[in-house]
Amino acid sequence: MIEVKDLTFSYGKSKQTLHGIDFTVEKGEIFGFLGPNGSGKSTTQKILTGILKGHGGDVGLFGKDITKSYNQEFYQNIGVLFEYPYLYANLSGLDNLNYFISFYPKEQRQDIEVILERLEFKKDYIKKPVSSYSKGMRQRVSMARALMTSPKLLFLDEPTSGLDPAGAVLFRNIIEEERKKGTTVFLTTHNMLDADLLCDRVAFIVNGSIAVVDTPKNLKEENSNQKIVIDYMLKDKREKKIIKACELTQGILFPHDEIVSIHSQEPSLEDVFIQYTGRGLS
Repeated sequence: MIEVKDLTFSYGKSKQTLHGIDFTVEKGEIFGFLGPNGSGKSTTQKILTGILKGHGGDVGLFGKDITKSYNQEFYQNIGVLFEYPYLYANLSGLDNLNYFISFYPKEQRQDIEVILERLEFKKDYIKKPVSSYSKGMRQRVSMARALMTSPKLLFLDEPTSGLDPAGAVLFRNIIEEERKKGTTVFLTTHNMLDADLLCDRVAFIVNGSIAVVDTPKNLKEENSNQKIVIDYMLKDKREKKIIKACELTQGILFPHDEIVSIHSQEPSLEDVFIQYTGRGLS
């Protein structure tokens, strides 16, 4: 679905942002592109969606060279959720969506009100101006804009930004539903929880270079210290012991009256990111 080879980009002669990155995204995959602010992730997405021109290297989407495929058919096959919602503040959410969908063939259009209901948008705000919306409500309208034309490829930039925990869970469920339909998702984020829960594979990008591409599961397992923390009670006193994971095959051999909890010391995806890049996500 997406093939990127030796991609470079500069905002000026002395400011190279991307330094020859390589990755592929398979059809029906949720691919996470993860990095701190200024790492080059949004620049990469803007190149893939045709917003930025003048890159170096080779980029292919839908099996075609991207420099030759920026046409009406290309834009009809993609949906984009930008980090900062691009909406007309004086129009209602419904009017915004009716305007944007008018550029697409009728057979491709979905029922806007059904999509907004799926996104749990407040019905009493549907005809009120966007200027009166909270950030979470604007995010719902922007997601509706990305979904309303049944895209084959979704570009999502910080999709859960501005959402409360329930809203974030809702969006993750919707992204999973889209993948089950066969939609490919390119997820740009620095939210490691979203990436860990959603992505088939992730790429870590820092300072315009990709440090690693793999599944979240593999990255956490390969960087684990293979240790287990056991909390237990002994003579009415709570104790803690750390053992190697392989030792569990022999049973719990140390004295104890009751096992309270057993936890692995598997690193989080953010811990792994820091190990590979030496940087946090803020």
